[in-house]
Amino acid sequence: MTEPSASPRPIRVRVNGVEHERTVEPRLLLADFLRHELGLTGTHVGCEHGVCGACTVTFDDSPVRSCLMFAVQADGHRIGTIEGMADGETLHPLQMAFWELSGLQCGFCTPGFLITARDFLARHPDPSEQEVREALSGNLCRCTGYQSIVAAVVEAARRLRQAEPGTRSGS
Repeated sequence: MTEPSASPRPIRVRVNGVEHERTVEPRLLLADFLRHELGLTGTHVGCEHGVCGACTVTFDDSPVRSCLMFAVQADGHRIGTIEGMADGETLHPLQMAFWELSGLQCGFCTPGFLITARDFLARHPDPSEQEVREALSGNLCRCTGYQSIVAAVVEAARRLRQAEPGTRSGS
């Protein structure tokens, strides 16, 4: 019995608003595609089992673990990474709150927290501290006690609510 064909396959994916076409091995993980093929190294690979959340990106506007997806699964879809979160030189309110309230230490887990929190705040613009903790429970940090991370998300939510209509989701 022969094994199924594992020949490289062409894909087209929109990452942070930019179209990319590549030919990839079918077993190439989305995280590795982003990092090694596109040079977007803000997507970090931690546990490689989808547990830590460091590799979180958006897939058609929903957060996913890029270490659990193959690049070929992204063919024809939209991917958002931490590199696309700021508006040019202007940081997203979540990024500013993390910076100002010390919501990061080494920074390894930060991109996953930011992507997860942005999606959460788009759906829950006025969360309680407990709701933030629950929303971020799938993201692990080895450096902090999470208090500053939670405080930064709560503060960003406040700032986003005060922003003009249409910018509240922070997209």
